[in-house]
Order: sequence, then C-alpha cells, then structure tokens
Amino acid sequence: MKEKKRNVRKAFTPLEAPTMSGPSRSGRLLLTGFTMVELMAVLIILGLLAAVVVRNFVGQTDRARVTTTKANLKLLHMSVNQFKMDTGRFPTEEEGLTILIEPPSDADESWQPGGYLETTDIPKDGWGNDFIFELYPESGKPFVIRSLGADGEEGGEEYDADLLSTDAY
Repeated sequence: MKEKKRNVRKAFTPLEAPTMSGPSRSGRLLLTGFTMVELMAVLIILGLLAAVVVRNFVGQTDRARVTTTKANLKLLHMSVNQFKMDTGRFPTEEEGLTILIEPPSDADESWQPGGYLETTDIPKDGWGNDFIFELYPESGKPFVIRSLGADGEEGGEEYDADLLSTDAY
C-alpha cells in the first residue's frame, strides 16, 4: 500500500508565498505557524507582565534610600549620645557631626580615641546629602539630626519628606 504524503508546510516568512506541491486529503494546503492574532495576544500579555514588573521595582530604589537614611540617622543619634556620655556635653551646632570623627579643641581623655564612628567619614543620607545637626530643636529634644529627603528641601511628602533621628522607627 502506498503511503499518502501530507503536504505540510511548517512556516513561511512574509516574503514567501505558500505553495502547494500536491493536494492533501482534503485538497487544501496545510499550513502551520502563528496567526497575527496569536502573535498580538502574546505581545499584549508580555507587555502587561513587563508593566507589573517595572511598577514593582521602580519604588524599590526610593525605599532602599529611605531605609539607608533611617539606619544612618539611628547610628549618628546613638554616636552623639555616646559623645555626650563621655564628654558631658552635646556637640555645638558649629562643631556639628564632625566632632564624632575629629577631636574637639578642648578634648581630654574622655573623648573616645578614634572617634565615635567606625569610619573616618560622616555618612551621607540615601540621596548623597549631608545630615543637619540641630541643638534644642522645636520638638523639645536635646538635639536632632535631620535629612531633607529626596528633594533636599525642608518639608515635603512621601520620599521628599524630612527624616529625623528622633522619629520612632
């Protein structure tokens, strides 16, 4: 018995025209491949997935900067408190946070050798800005260390909001 050959064409490029070398059982050419509708459906699904992924990861950088800033504020706050316990006074606003890494002019044996930070630089906030040291702020606390947030200006909302070392984390 002679086997019938099926005329199957796997796919063709847009420049090729489907040809038929012989009739199939039904007399029609059998073409396999993807239709334009199927391709569009796949592209739409991929676009939606990409949008979800981008939306989830875009805010991660800003959240990481806020977390880094809060951690640095806590570290600096504790270091200033340690300085106070050792020397009996808070840094002046002129001395600022530099006093944590450089001994003051009136330094005696109570100032911790090597400073109060593990590094030789004052850390910056998550946006690369310097922290601001204030003595006796309006909050009534003895001092506060402030980051001006993403915009670098006082006030603001969300990621532009000021972060304070006295805020509860």
